[in-house]
Amino acid sequence: MLKDWSHFFNEVKSKDYSKRLNEFLDSEYKSHTIYPKRELMFNAFELTSPQDIKVVILGQDPYHNPNQAMGLSFSVPHGEKLPPSLVNIYKEIENDLGLHMKNDGDLSYLGRQGILLINAYLSVRENQPLSHHCKEYDEFMDDLFKYIDSLNQPIVFMLWGNFARQHKKLIHNPNRLILESVHPSPLGANHGGWFNLHQFSRCNEYLKKNGLTPIDWQN
Repeated sequence: MLKDWSHFFNEVKSKDYSKRLNEFLDSEYKSHTIYPKRELMFNAFELTSPQDIKVVILGQDPYHNPNQAMGLSFSVPHGEKLPPSLVNIYKEIENDLGLHMKNDGDLSYLGRQGILLINAYLSVRENQPLSHHCKEYDEFMDDLFKYIDSLNQPIVFMLWGNFARQHKKLIHNPNRLILESVHPSPLGANHGGWFNLHQFSRCNEYLKKNGLTPIDWQN
């Protein structure tokens, strides 16, 4: 499906930051252990084409431990232990929708339903969170949000935590629902502001109201 993003990526390739970012990534992947594997960096775009986007869930950067990062925000491959943030996401889905989530952290099923599971920084050094925080990725993310906001269809933005919420300023299309909360990590969620906000049912109500098929959150 990456070809469906061709218009966006062709524009990005012409930007000055794109060349600098690629040179940085070439060097990093050559010199360090970087997650996810480079061929998985654009996994979110492979699963969800622009015309199919119903929901955007923005993470910060990939998991920095082995065998976790797979190019989808908050997702880990089949068989991997659920990270604490994902545990809290599943708990709230269960609370909100009365479901029983399986002990499986692969969120590809959501990507195939039109949820763009994107991280602001698409890569990270092993055991060094935010090690790829750079202005080139910031410029890429600004362009991505502007592009998504230019799309005609109704879209729900789920912005969890201060980092994600700062991107709210890039959303201007009135055909949008913005759901904000603290981050689902234990540091944020366990102190209030995550549970019992009914974000998942509110998302589905908005989609149905706009004539779209709701998300089946059951894994």
